[in-house]
Amino acid sequence: MRQVLWFCAALLLFTGLPALPASSLPFRTVFQGEPIFNTLVAQAERENWRALPLGERTAAVGKALLGRPYRNFTLEIDNYIEAPSVNLYGVDCWTFFEISLGFARMLAVKNPPYNPQDLLAMIELDRYRGGHCNGMYTSRLHHLEDWMADNQRRGLVTNLTRRLGGVPMRGHYENEMSATWRSSRYLRHNVALVPEIRRIEANISARTIYHIPKNRVAAIEPALRDGDVICISSTYRSGFTEHVGLAYRDERGVLRFMHASKDAHQVIIDVPLHQYLYRYRKFAGIMVARPREVSGSVHVAMLGERAGDQNPALAGE
Repeated sequence: MRQVLWFCAALLLFTGLPALPASSLPFRTVFQGEPIFNTLVAQAERENWRALPLGERTAAVGKALLGRPYRNFTLEIDNYIEAPSVNLYGVDCWTFFEISLGFARMLAVKNPPYNPQDLLAMIELDRYRGGHCNGMYTSRLHHLEDWMADNQRRGLVTNLTRRLGGVPMRGHYENEMSATWRSSRYLRHNVALVPEIRRIEANISARTIYHIPKNRVAAIEPALRDGDVICISSTYRSGFTEHVGLAYRDERGVLRFMHASKDAHQVIIDVPLHQYLYRYRKFAGIMVARPREVSGSVHVAMLGERAGDQNPALAGE
């Protein structure tokens, strides 16, 4: 059995941040679907995805994942230890977009050959508060609005929502995880973490969260690009978001919604975005995050990568 003894951030070293405790989950626990990964790498090299802008590169990965089965709870990999993980055999709406984006970034931050640890590094950078997993469930960014704020603070995305005419979501609050903690494998085995989850949700609720109401989305679609992360906002008061996927402009120039669909049971390219929002009453509108390349100020230390081979991309919208 192949084991990986690694820091949760042994793959990513950030200036001025302390070392983190080690995790020793088996490789087959934290990474599933290595044959699919190898197929994606071969396609990326054959079609030169690395030469594409980040958004188009992300959309190319997303298209390559079309037909992947929809699968929930793929991040619930242990009773106690939280670790960056990837499951390419099945994805949900969140893991679909983060794998697409992480793989796209991976192609730019180092030279080939690529290995699963490289993708895990990019997932950690995106998924965890401050870009670091400390082995605790609470280090993961569990809410899309919190993910957007944390990643924007670190220069990894630009929140375009207000710029595109977003308005405040008045009267909403976040309590989903603290109210339904029994549905989480980690929280059931670590009940003492629930107050911290409740504190995180209270902090989110205290912010002003913006969205673009769905009756305004058609008008702003020309400003959206391939690979923009589209977070769908909620009509329910006890939460801010319902779903997430990627913007994709088809051959005719129509802006469509690419996502892991629970109803279709797989990753699909759906109808035009503004039309999709009217499919469900619970959808109120959208938030838009435009990913940025990994900044040169972030020192990426891929396993097996020589310092002379580093090729960190410059940050930019």
